[in-house]
Amino acid sequence: MIQNMTTGSPAKLILAFGIPVLIGNLFQQLYNISDILIVGRLLGVHALAAVGATAPIFFVFLLVAFGFTGGLTVITAQRFGAGDFNGMRKSITHCLMASAVLCILITIFLIVFLHPLLQLMNVPAEIMKDAYNFMAVLTGGLVMIVFYNLLAGFIRALGDSRTPLYFLIFSTLLNILFNFILIYYCGFGVIGSAIGTVASVCIAVILCMFYIYKKFPIMHLSRQDWVYDRQFMKIHLHIAVPMAIQFSVLSLSMMVLQSVCNSFGPDIIAAFTAALRIEQVATQPLLALGIAMATFSAQNWGAGKIARIRKGVMIAGLTSLVISILMSLLVRYVGEEMISIFLKDENQFIVTTGKKYLSISTLFYFFLGMIFIFRNTLQGMGRSLIPLIASLVELGARSFSAIYLAHIIGYTGIFYASPIGWFGAAMVVMIGYVFTIRGLKAKKLKNYFKNYGPAIRVKAAINTVNQSPAE
Repeated sequence: MIQNMTTGSPAKLILAFGIPVLIGNLFQQLYNISDILIVGRLLGVHALAAVGATAPIFFVFLLVAFGFTGGLTVITAQRFGAGDFNGMRKSITHCLMASAVLCILITIFLIVFLHPLLQLMNVPAEIMKDAYNFMAVLTGGLVMIVFYNLLAGFIRALGDSRTPLYFLIFSTLLNILFNFILIYYCGFGVIGSAIGTVASVCIAVILCMFYIYKKFPIMHLSRQDWVYDRQFMKIHLHIAVPMAIQFSVLSLSMMVLQSVCNSFGPDIIAAFTAALRIEQVATQPLLALGIAMATFSAQNWGAGKIARIRKGVMIAGLTSLVISILMSLLVRYVGEEMISIFLKDENQFIVTTGKKYLSISTLFYFFLGMIFIFRNTLQGMGRSLIPLIASLVELGARSFSAIYLAHIIGYTGIFYASPIGWFGAAMVVMIGYVFTIRGLKAKKLKNYFKNYGPAIRVKAAINTVNQSPAE
């Protein structure tokens, strides 16, 4: 269902959009967790370590593609918010063209350099074969994974966050079924997990295409929509490229972190992998708020309603604070029990180590929530430079902390790296947002006086700037 987010209660719209996104994200994490849960329970610690040790390599390129496609669909949402449906359809075709080129380049790069990358990541020799096979299959399915997220992005750009959820739930259940069959019954080992993931995503892509064709006539493309417009493509790339760089920087910092972690052996890798999966589930409500703010700010930016964006940010910020506290308490209370679920045989060292990471990171969930809200809001407004700077700060802080602290206090130093990076990036996007909004208000005030003359009273001008016609 198409949802116009430029009118109505911002709180209700953000929550109505964010809740399906949250459920979808939880199923996305179930997607990921099912892989390592089935692998860990059926194949053991070394197989679990093989999957965990390679994850950051694939995520570097996957997140680059996700950042790129997310930046492209910002223009789609802005054109929809502005009521320019011809421009929206033209945006869809340019998103498809740009994404296809990017996927081809990434796939070729991974095929050529996969083994050297695994060596660079300090992947232990005893798990190298499984790690390589797992990554090789995922590389072959990269195009389908990216295009599923692009198609879901088109649907969300029109305010519909429920339909991608339904497809994701179905795809997740398929993934669990395929993984269990391929590993337990067919004996494919770690490679079976990768095959199951790619196969389930392919089915999700087909479902998305069919749904868009049947339910969204407004998105039906004509030959004219496919005419390449160089300047229009530049508008897309102006947002997409910085977002891709931003996501690549973030994922590179995780590669550094995982590389340091890999040097401590399979047990530490397994503990870190299990703890990260739990953390990713716990922080999904924060991420869902951020995704909701991206669409909310993009549509309202296209409609020229700046004050409405400010109101939405305030609501999302307060909601994020409450969620951060609740999820931190929950993870600290049940974290140990959750880590043990991933293990075939009881290993108290792995459980204790994973719990130690969670006890540190949960103290900083608030800052992670602020990153999601302010970064996505700025990107929805087409302001990609500040999020990029924030990601560079996070890269530097996380990488330096991981390397330096691990050298000083051992593997425990790795556990402080991400929280330190979150704090630094949160400060950048929060301050950047404040200055951006103030700059926009000043610019609008200046244009107001220019249009209506110096005799206008200051109070009336300020009221015009701070109020939106829809509110």
